[in-house]
Amino acid sequence: MTPETLSLAQARRIALAAQGFGGDRLGADGRRVDRRHLHRVLDQVDVVQIDSVNVLVRTQEMPLFSRLGPHPRDLWTRALRGGEVFEAWCHEASLLPVDHWPLLAWKREEDAAQMWRSTRAIATERPGYLDDVEAQVRERGPLRAGALDDPGTRKAGMWERSDGKRALEFLFSTGRLVATRDPSTFTRLYDLPERVLPAEVLARPAPSAHDARKELLERAARACGVATDRCLADYHRLNLPASRPLLDELVEEGRLVPVAVRGWDRPTYLHPDARLPRWVRARALLSPFDSLVWERRRTEELFGFRYRIEIYVRPEDRVHGYYVLPFLLGDRLVARVDLKADRAAATLRVQAAHAEAGVDEGEVAAALADELRLLAGWLALDRVAVVPRGDLAPALRTAVG
Repeated sequence: MTPETLSLAQARRIALAAQGFGGDRLGADGRRVDRRHLHRVLDQVDVVQIDSVNVLVRTQEMPLFSRLGPHPRDLWTRALRGGEVFEAWCHEASLLPVDHWPLLAWKREEDAAQMWRSTRAIATERPGYLDDVEAQVRERGPLRAGALDDPGTRKAGMWERSDGKRALEFLFSTGRLVATRDPSTFTRLYDLPERVLPAEVLARPAPSAHDARKELLERAARACGVATDRCLADYHRLNLPASRPLLDELVEEGRLVPVAVRGWDRPTYLHPDARLPRWVRARALLSPFDSLVWERRRTEELFGFRYRIEIYVRPEDRVHGYYVLPFLLGDRLVARVDLKADRAAATLRVQAAHAEAGVDEGEVAAALADELRLLAGWLALDRVAVVPRGDLAPALRTAVG
């Protein structure tokens, strides 16, 4: 059977609808946003990436702002403490709905053999120490590494860890401990699963690795709407060659539909529940770690938007800036802005602003200025200041006023 063929514009609208864009953005209209709406977003995107960079805002907060507008900034903290979501290594460090706990049982087993060698080594080098650390958490938790009786010496180097931190990370990755976050420092606090996650969830039988991976691939397809095999595997960081037979099974079961997208040369799948809206009228700034732009080739193919994170690039070699957020307007990525929250000066600083080729700079600047003012208000910043760097900066500076 010849697969259905979608235009690029159709694929783009399907992807945006699946990711929760173009819908009812309650907070932007001044309406109340609560944990029900957090779960609505999580149902759409399935997994939210965490990152420690706080030059603007913690990255897990931005997907909610992008899709819901201003909202209480402690929603994730309350959801974590309520056992509604949990943190795990999935698409990097991530927040997931609690029903993923049994789905990731196979991964926790694999992590014992595949995690960083220095972290894994603690289990063989000091197994008694590992058990003692777990016992301390049981008796005194939740704990951070520095609160252990014998945390060990912090070694030099960005990625070097004390024995205490290595032990806690090993226990966390393998599911013997779970983690919450100190909201003031973003530090992991380690605790027992039974003190954090619902007993009903912990009691659920874990599916086989085969079935769990299939379920994760289907969830990725639901979150993407339409996507290539590589994008579906990447969404939960699954092995691509091992995923391809599972995708074939999902097709045979009617849980995925093979399609073709004009201009794409890779196997592509549509989720049966995906919507194709007639239009998408979105306006959103996206975290650099938003699931819409995770897979860079997908971002370039869908939007004609070549995106690279330049945080680890030398300042003199950066093209667009340090912490650059794509700007979504309608169904296109039309600009990018390098943003910084200057909390001491109560100012949202636009360090650079660049427009994509062919856009109406006046229209984009006006819409972006509105979004920046909304973002500043949510972050309790009094003003927006635009640095004259980038081709969009002059128009944006005028629009901001």
